[in-house]
Amino acid sequence: MTEPAYEAISFEQSGALARITLNRPDAANGMNDTMTRELADAARRCDTAGTKVVLLTGSGRFFCAGGDLKSFATAPDRGAYIKGVADDLHRAISTFARMDAVLVTAVNGTAAGAGFSIAVTGDLVLAAESASFTMAYTKVGLSPDGSSSYYLPRLVGMRRAQELMLTNRTLSAVQAQEWGLVTEVVADAELAPRAAELAERLAGGSAGSNGAVKSLLLSSLKNSLEEQLEAEGRSIATRANSADGREGVDAFLAKRRAEFA
Repeated sequence: MTEPAYEAISFEQSGALARITLNRPDAANGMNDTMTRELADAARRCDTAGTKVVLLTGSGRFFCAGGDLKSFATAPDRGAYIKGVADDLHRAISTFARMDAVLVTAVNGTAAGAGFSIAVTGDLVLAAESASFTMAYTKVGLSPDGSSSYYLPRLVGMRRAQELMLTNRTLSAVQAQEWGLVTEVVADAELAPRAAELAERLAGGSAGSNGAVKSLLLSSLKNSLEEQLEAEGRSIATRANSADGREGVDAFLAKRRAEFA
């Protein structure tokens, strides 16, 4: 089956590594219905056994300035249009969260609104020194989407989430790292090579093991201690019986590098 060509994003698969680039630089990579529909489809393509890492970034000076307000304003029914855009974005985020592949977001510039939201959904978040983060929703009379009302209280606490959402405070990349939103801050010129280096290293790991980490962390946000302990026990037993689990243990005992599927 021929895979679709995209207009608002670019998609490239190289072995176990998939690269997604938000590609509307003339519109600050603003999210319209085309971009979010394509992003959901690209996420679907990444949710396979052959993909171990997804690297998501933006083209041009912006990572993503959020929703494309021009497209919102020209829609016959703004509410219905924005709901469709949000639904597709949420479908992409849900797939990214539940796939085995590790999502690395490389924030190359301003991340505002939905751009902020999707940036911090990365399992690992790299940011250029010049990057900035702001919610910006209430500034235009809207409310948050893109999972930010779920992730932000868990990442930074309720008080800071309230501050970000209600005051639209802008955080620098360094501040975002101090708050726990960003994994690593690098010089602007080093962002792309650092992200590529990290992605390539992760691509040599075990997709099933990484997927289990993601699943356990996601379930920990709602489980009781005993429920989480049971999930951990079942998960590690499953991994121990898997091909990657057997290879990892055998390689360690033989003092050689593991060759995961």
